[in-house]
Amino acid sequence: MTGQHRAGPAGSSPQDGTDAGPDAEIRAAGAVLWRQAAGRAEVALVHRPKYDDWSFAKGKREPGEQLPRTAVREVAEETGLQVVLGRPLGAERYEADGRPKRVDYWAARQAGGAGPAAFEPNSEVDELAWLAADDAAARLSYGRDVQLLAAFSAAPNDTAPLILLRHASAGDRREWTGPDQARPLDAAGVAEAAALADLLRCFGPARLISSPAERCLATLRPLAAATGGKIEVEELFGLGLPDSPETVAAVAEAAAAVAAEPVAAVLCAHRENMPVLLDAACTRLAAAVPDGPPLRKAAFLVLHRAAGALVATERHDLRQDG
Repeated sequence: MTGQHRAGPAGSSPQDGTDAGPDAEIRAAGAVLWRQAAGRAEVALVHRPKYDDWSFAKGKREPGEQLPRTAVREVAEETGLQVVLGRPLGAERYEADGRPKRVDYWAARQAGGAGPAAFEPNSEVDELAWLAADDAAARLSYGRDVQLLAAFSAAPNDTAPLILLRHASAGDRREWTGPDQARPLDAAGVAEAAALADLLRCFGPARLISSPAERCLATLRPLAAATGGKIEVEELFGLGLPDSPETVAAVAEAAAAVAAEPVAAVLCAHRENMPVLLDAACTRLAAAVPDGPPLRKAAFLVLHRAAGALVATERHDLRQDG
């Protein structure tokens, strides 16, 4: 498995890369955009006349922008294509203009499954070429991009994400006098839910599954509104159920069933039952549980799956620097 990314909070200067100190690391993101053509995979290379080079679409992160959003935006700006991100491919690190630079990459495909639109030259890119891997390796201008292409070719890229999401901020349960299941998002949680909708859309339309708790449903509503999806309520993913081996087994079975389906899915639940859901999903995918601390509120883990196996993982946390 590859790829551990953490997205930082709005205004996080270590990741901004454009308004930090003169020696701060520049943060950027891009994608290896690919398609199936004539029975083979082809990748998109862009030519930048300013540098007279061939590379993959990428660009600097804007202040407060999450890195997956950077990748999607930059690919659209340079190629004219809206894309959906697949598995993370790792990061390139090098020096640019006397400063350290890190560029995080994902595999990506055109959103919606439509045929590619005719490329139109723009201020940064004057040519776009779709090439088979061997031809792309020969044309790429930088050895680091050849290594990135090798990472792309080393594992399946036709993946489906299973996103395990902890609900957004809902205040302090000790200060809520009503039923805990009815506890709403607080002001911070409402803002987080909106930010999550924007970020989660980078991974494409998905089945939306929620605990019956209002704070989980409210976390997914902006995403459902943005994608036209319908939220499915899974009672087993709620809280307050009897803590028995039979109940735990039922919860695990439901989570494993979602993991087994080869479709994108977002599952929103609670800190208390997230370990059971993650363990069940990884068991079904014959993989070890990824390392890392428990998810904080509004944080999520992406399990990229292909052919019933776990291919890569990544973590994102709206409140934490990368």
